[in-house]
Amino acid sequence: MPKRRRVCLFLGLLILISACAGNPRTEVESPEFEHDFTGPAVPWTHDNFDNQTDKFTFALFSDLTGGERDGVFAVAIEQLQLLRPELIVNVGDLIDGGTQDLDLLERQWDSFDQRAGLSRAPVFYVGGNHDLTNPDMWKVWEERYGNRYYHFVYKNFLFLALDTEDNPPDFQQYIHEIRLDAIRVQQAEGWAAAANTEYGRLEERKSGRISVQQAAYFRQVIEQHPNVRWTFLLMHKPAWQRPAEENFTTIETALNGRPYTVFYGHVHAYLHELRNGRDYIRLGTTGGSHNPNNPMAIDHVTLVTVSEEGTDIANLRMSGIFDKTGKTPLNGDELCFEVCKAQ
Repeated sequence: MPKRRRVCLFLGLLILISACAGNPRTEVESPEFEHDFTGPAVPWTHDNFDNQTDKFTFALFSDLTGGERDGVFAVAIEQLQLLRPELIVNVGDLIDGGTQDLDLLERQWDSFDQRAGLSRAPVFYVGGNHDLTNPDMWKVWEERYGNRYYHFVYKNFLFLALDTEDNPPDFQQYIHEIRLDAIRVQQAEGWAAAANTEYGRLEERKSGRISVQQAAYFRQVIEQHPNVRWTFLLMHKPAWQRPAEENFTTIETALNGRPYTVFYGHVHAYLHELRNGRDYIRLGTTGGSHNPNNPMAIDHVTLVTVSEEGTDIANLRMSGIFDKTGKTPLNGDELCFEVCKAQ
């Protein structure tokens, strides 16, 4: 090989090696990130962007009925539009319910469907005691939405939507009737008097029930999905708080050894607890009534981001989510989202 040609080839190799060994923060190493810095000094911390291809974010909202305050849920839907989750789930109490008037129930569900349908992301329904108070309401749910408990998988994450009103039909009808009596007492004499009614003392008022059939369904689902990356349980009432509860415990046992998170509602106040080494989170409200004596009785939405690194949960008070103009969407600046603001 002529000497001149060998020199040119050697210089070309030096240039190529220098380019590969240079500053890693270049479009060669990260084609999505371009800049014109050539040395090691750059005005940013690093170029390890949080852009995993397997990462996704979903949102939750919580009780909006049980004394729904006008306009709050509509504002929450607009705020969720700004946050851009891929999907939205909830923990029940979507309509006021508590009736066997089928025409009224249809109107209430039509109203909720219309408001939830404004969301860009799909909204997955979960039933609460207001939605499934009696067997007639079960039928309305099943005609409109199918099964009262179900599961789905998204991006290899398993979602379990539980029905915590899964009592025998006759007993559920009994609950409906004594609940109506308690409401009449509450309206006439106040909450303290209602707490001493038959319904007020009923265990099912506070904690949910999972039937043998429902527990078997979810155990089978869990067995059929052994390699999902995370499991999320969505329910209205805390089924595990029921004395001598057995059926929900079998679901927890089936989940033993895998990561999971539980979200529930019903009490209208936020609470975080650890159970079995896992997060059990009671959401507050997204429009439901507030107890002025509980500082965690707040309106909020929840964002959950999951990736190979794990699960991150962010609770966002509705009072703190405003758009590019500095205003809360719709008429949100005129609404009260927190007890402290109402006092």
